[in-house]
Amino acid sequence: MSLATLPRTVRTFARLRVILQVLSRHGFGHFVDRLQLTGYLPTGRIFRRKKIEEPEAADPLESVGQRFVRVCEELGPTFIKLGQIASTRPDILPLPVLKALSQLQDRVSPFSAVDAKRIFEKDIGEPIEKAFAHFSDTPFASGSIAQAHKATTHDGQRVVVKIKRPGIEQTVRLDIYVLKFLAEQAESLFPELRPYRPRMLVEEFTQTLERELDFVNEASATTRFYLAFKDDEHVSTPEVHWNLTGPSILTLQFLEGHRFREALATENEDIDRPLLARRISECFVRQFFELGLFHADPHPGNLLITAPSHLKLVDFGMIGQLDEQLLDRVVVGLLAIVRKEYEILVDVIADMECFGENTDRTLLARDLRVFVNKWYGLPVRRMDMSVIFGELIDTVRNNDVTLPRDFVAAFKSLTIISGVVLQLDPEFNIVEIVQPRLSALLRDRFSTKRIARAAGISAWHLTAILKDGPRLVRDIMRGLGRGRFQINIKHENLDYLARELDRSSNRLASSIIMASTIICGTMLLSMNADIVIFGWFPLRYLGLFGYLIASGMAVWLIIAIMRSGKLS
Repeated sequence: MSLATLPRTVRTFARLRVILQVLSRHGFGHFVDRLQLTGYLPTGRIFRRKKIEEPEAADPLESVGQRFVRVCEELGPTFIKLGQIASTRPDILPLPVLKALSQLQDRVSPFSAVDAKRIFEKDIGEPIEKAFAHFSDTPFASGSIAQAHKATTHDGQRVVVKIKRPGIEQTVRLDIYVLKFLAEQAESLFPELRPYRPRMLVEEFTQTLERELDFVNEASATTRFYLAFKDDEHVSTPEVHWNLTGPSILTLQFLEGHRFREALATENEDIDRPLLARRISECFVRQFFELGLFHADPHPGNLLITAPSHLKLVDFGMIGQLDEQLLDRVVVGLLAIVRKEYEILVDVIADMECFGENTDRTLLARDLRVFVNKWYGLPVRRMDMSVIFGELIDTVRNNDVTLPRDFVAAFKSLTIISGVVLQLDPEFNIVEIVQPRLSALLRDRFSTKRIARAAGISAWHLTAILKDGPRLVRDIMRGLGRGRFQINIKHENLDYLARELDRSSNRLASSIIMASTIICGTMLLSMNADIVIFGWFPLRYLGLFGYLIASGMAVWLIIAIMRSGKLS
C-alpha cells in the first residue's frame, strides 16, 4: 500500500499527521524519517523535535516497549488493542517489549446512558425500558470497544448488557487504513524489522478487531461454550439472550462467584483447592483436545469460583481454534519428539508454513534437539510450563520461525492455566490430565478407520486431477498459443529512488537559478548609475531585487534540506 492507495480524505491525512507527531514526541522520530514521512509533520517541528523526557530503562528493548506503550495510550482505542494483541505473540516480539505491552489496560471513560439507550434501541428495535424490568445507567466496566451494564429481565433473570462505544467502528477503520500503510512502508524500508512481521501483525490485528467489533461473533462463541458445558455440574459459562443481542449489543446471563484472586487472598476454607485445580485442568484440556475451541484469555480475572470446586468462565471476546489439520500436526510433532525424530519435527513445522527467509533446517533441527533433550526425562514436578514456553519461543524466534497464531495462543493459555493450578495446589501434576487425552488423539489419528478415510479423500483428489488434467493442459497450451500469458516484474523501492532523484534534480536546478540570480544582480549593481528605466528607476537597483529573490530561495533550500534530515 502506498500513499496513493490511502483514502484521500482530510480525516485520513489528519490522522496520519497525529500518529507521526506522537511517534516523534516519544522518541521514534528516526522511524518517521526513514519512512520518508517527515513532510507530513508541521513545519514548526523542523527545527525542534520536542521529545517527552522519560526515564530510560537499563535494557534498550525495554525502553522501546515502554515508549511504545505511551504511544498506544496517547493514540487511543485502536492502538491500545494493537498493543494488547501484539503482546500475545511472543514468537515474534522480544520478551522486554512483551512485558511492557502487557501493561496496556483499557482505561477509558464511560459514555453516557443516553447514548447507550439510543444504541440499544437502534440495534434491538425496542426501547431499553421495554426490554428490561431494570437497567443500571451506571456501567460497572468500561473499555475501549464497549462498556457493560447490569440489568434484570422481566422474568427476573440478572443479565449483563454489553454495549458498543458510539462511533468506534469509524475510528477503528480509519486507524486500520493508516496502520496498514505504515506496516507496509516499515517492512519495505526497514530490513531489520522484517523478522518481526509488521504486516502480518497488522493483518492479524485487523481480523481480531473486526471479529471483536461484531458482538454476534462473541455471542456465537459463548453459545458454543455454553452448549459444551451446560451438562457439566462442575463448570458453568453464561447463556446468551439472543433476542436481546445484535452486532452492537450483547446480553449475557450474569454469573455470580468469587474472583480467583479474591478466593486465594481470603483463604476460604470452603474451597477444595486440590479438587478445584483438577476441575480447571480438565476443563481446559477438554477445550484443547475435544472442542477444538478454547478460551484464549484465561487470566484469573476471567475465572469465577464458588465453593467447594465449581468453576465459572466469563468473557469470550478472545478465543482460539485448533482445527483438525493443526491438531494432526501437533500429534505428529509430539510423536516425533517422543521418538526423537527431529527431521520429522522440522518437516511438520515446514508444513505449517512457518519458515522465514533466514530459516536454516539444519540449525533448527539442532536447536530443537538441544531444547527437547533439556526437558526430556525430567521429573514432571520439576517442569515449569512458563519456562518451557519461553525457551520454545526463543528457539523458534532465533531460527526465524513464526508459529501459527492459534498454536501460540493454545500453548500460552495452557501455560497460564498451569500457573493458576499451581497456585491452588503446588503438588498437582497437570501432565496426568493431558497424557490420556494425547494418547486418545494418537490412537484416533492412526486408527485404521481414519487412515482409510484419508486414503479415500486422497483417491478422490487424484481422480479429479486425472479427470481434469488433460483439459487443463489443453487450456494452458491454447492460452500460450494466443499470447494470453504475460510476465509481471515487481520492483522494490525503485519509487523511493525515483523520488530521491527528482528531489535532488529540483534542488540542483534551484541552486543553479539562485547562483544565476546572484551573478545577474551583481552585474546590475556594478552598472552605471545614470542608466534608468521607466524614465525614473535606476536599472542597477534591480540587482537588489535579485539578491532578495536569491536569499528567499536559499532559505527555502536550507529548510527543505533540514526537513529531510540529511543535512550532513
